[in-house]
Amino acid sequence: MSWRVVVISQRAKLDLKLNNLVVRSESSTTKIHLGEISLLMIENTSVSLTSCLLCELMNRKIKVIFCDEKRNPSSELVPYYGSHDCSAKLKGQLEWKTYTKDLVWTEIVREKIRKQKDLLHNLGRNESKMLDEYIKQIEFKDETNREGHAAKVYFNSLFGLNFTRAAENNINAALNYGYSILLSAFNREVVANGYVTQLGLFHDNMFNQFNLSSDLMEPFRPLIDFLVYEMNPQCFEHEEKMQIVNILNEKIIIDGKIQFVNNAIKIYCKCIFDALNENDVSLIRFYRNEL
Repeated sequence: MSWRVVVISQRAKLDLKLNNLVVRSESSTTKIHLGEISLLMIENTSVSLTSCLLCELMNRKIKVIFCDEKRNPSSELVPYYGSHDCSAKLKGQLEWKTYTKDLVWTEIVREKIRKQKDLLHNLGRNESKMLDEYIKQIEFKDETNREGHAAKVYFNSLFGLNFTRAAENNINAALNYGYSILLSAFNREVVANGYVTQLGLFHDNMFNQFNLSSDLMEPFRPLIDFLVYEMNPQCFEHEEKMQIVNILNEKIIIDGKIQFVNNAIKIYCKCIFDALNENDVSLIRFYRNEL
């Protein structure tokens, strides 16, 4: 099982040798077997990579994220073909029933608000009771936008009444960074299962090429929210970013077993696809935080 999150933060040359990622810097050479790597982040724009390495990373479905000059994620490497039967999977995705997609989205929204409520409850915040009411009020397709109402209450309870997601500050920078890491992990699983990220369940922005991943990741956002809450970042530099990247190596419970977040995303995505293909939302398995 791949589990390592590898971050290249200094000038280096990366190449492939005997199924190993070889990292050559000015002072040392490090080898990491590709079978151990789940995500490779290129944080420094001075890093160079060989094409044979990139090809093998894609063959092994290893997510590769590139950062800009400010060391913020700016792009990712996505293979054309993530599964041997991707044509059949795409045909199936186009044939997913609208009712089933709406039903799955309703369950995703319900679980997202439940995770937000649980976090506030664990922090002793009275606003958790309000979110509990929103959960009870959710209608099919979340027609009354309980998700949006819950988000306002939730973020104000976590970060203060003056907090808004549109503001430019360290908290939002950390949240956005964390969400981008999660999104990349979900993109990897969508493509690895043979589906396309552009066709979502609820999200359908013509300028968003990751609509489906944006849908699926919603219940996992509170993992980032809690981490940023605990960090309370007074600055947002390399050390803080590495703490957030490491969220993929945290442990949670899904389907009765302890898993790394990285692997839990794999299990969760597979059960969502099963639910959509079998028209059975009872197949969905959400994670739990308690170990």
